[in-house]
Amino acid sequence: MSSQEEILSDGRFSCVTRDPRFWEMPEKERKVKIDKRFRAMFHDKKFKLKYTVDKRGRPVNYTSTEDLRKFYALSESDSDLSGSDSKEQTEKKKKKKKAKPKGEADS
Repeated sequence: MSSQEEILSDGRFSCVTRDPRFWEMPEKERKVKIDKRFRAMFHDKKFKLKYTVDKRGRPVNYTSTEDLRKFYALSESDSDLSGSDSKEQTEKKKKKKKAKPKGEADS
C-alpha cells in the first residue's frame, strides 16, 4: 500500500479501475442544483449555524453556510432567466423615462 500503482496492479483490485461504481463523481454533477426560490438559504440567518466543536469534540471556527456552498449551487437556467428579466425591466424603465419628457412637453 505504499503507492497507488501497486494497488492497481494487484490482481485482487484490478476490477476497481474498470468499475464505474468506484469512479470519482464529475465536478459538474457533484453539487445539487437548486432553484432561484431557495437562494435565500445562502445568506439567511435561519440557515446559519455556528459550530464551536466538531463531531469529535475538537474546537473549530466553522459555520453551516460553508457546507451549503459546498453541496448546493444555483441552477444556471434560473440565473440566466433572472438576468434576462432584470435586463427587460431596465429597458422598460428607460422607455418610460423617455416617454415622460415627451408628454410633459405637450402639456
